[in-house]
Amino acid sequence: MTKRKPLLVMAAGGTGGHMFPAQALAELMLRRGWRVKLSTDARGARYTGGFPHSVEIEQVASATFARGGPLAKLLAPFRIAGGVVSMALRMMKDRPDAVIGFGGYPSIPALSAATLLRLPRMIHEQNGVLGKVNRIFATRVDMVACGTWPTELPEGAKGRHVGNPVRLAVKERAGAGYIAPGLYPMSILVIGGSQGARILSDVVPPAIASLPMEALKWLRVSHQARDEDGERVAQFYADHAISADVQPFFTDIPTRMADAQIVISRSGASSVADISVIGRPSILIPYKYATGDHQMVNAQALTEAGAAIRIPEEKLTVETMSDAILAILDTPQGAEQMARAAISVSKPEAAEELADIVEQLVQGVTGNEGSDE
Repeated sequence: MTKRKPLLVMAAGGTGGHMFPAQALAELMLRRGWRVKLSTDARGARYTGGFPHSVEIEQVASATFARGGPLAKLLAPFRIAGGVVSMALRMMKDRPDAVIGFGGYPSIPALSAATLLRLPRMIHEQNGVLGKVNRIFATRVDMVACGTWPTELPEGAKGRHVGNPVRLAVKERAGAGYIAPGLYPMSILVIGGSQGARILSDVVPPAIASLPMEALKWLRVSHQARDEDGERVAQFYADHAISADVQPFFTDIPTRMADAQIVISRSGASSVADISVIGRPSILIPYKYATGDHQMVNAQALTEAGAAIRIPEEKLTVETMSDAILAILDTPQGAEQMARAAISVSKPEAAEELADIVEQLVQGVTGNEGSDE
């Protein structure tokens, strides 16, 4: 008789910030002999292209009270309740050994069902400030695994610092050799995330165009822009004879980041983790509308280590961006030091630590509260 493989149910909302750590954990748990299911909604399903094929994707109904008109908000609790019932029935039929939520409204049904069925359960919070859903469940789970430390937790919640898991494609490039800026082909990677990318599309192209010609002639740009901005951004680069690849989403960000001399990015938790693990100088612009200003907190470790230049959104102009780019391009030794500093604050083994906690959860042992530092 074939031994039953343990089952992990992961639940994540529809942004890269939630889905990429889930993908990293899925890759590892499969190698450890687990079955893995991912519970998400239609929006989240768009991010599953990079997941291993053996991960079972389950779409479940959920809703948010924060978006939509009055009717959508009125129907939200009924949609959530329907999702919880559906998830509970699925779990009763194929009982998980552990359930982990990565945040976002689509994680509500799985975590609620796991709570009702008293299954071993935990959440992973990527940011230094708990998201709304994770805050609701922080005291209702066995463990809060924290991607950023310190993370402010509600009284009674048990937290542990593990870092933010990075995908295998990122980990394979951990500490990749860095070529400092010089008079040879160089690359700038611009990534804006799913929210607030427009301001980077407005500011970064003219900032690059204003660089001295001696630097500009060696530059090529990979710029991730939203669909509605892509055409004008690409046209701007073309009009200024700047070699640029403009796309709404790069499937090969780890490769492009490893090739880059500078990364310009929002300070989403996954982006910060990728930058630190690969080890690249960065210019970070925290999204000012992020809950609890968590993107400012996310950027803190890289900034304090001297690995990143942080520009608050209210101070972001073509001139401040151009000055920041030049500060890195004009000081090759400083750029090399920034790359080393980024690696110094990375946690490339975060996925392994998170996987260990999942297995300890099943055994009823989750370790002590607090940082591992």
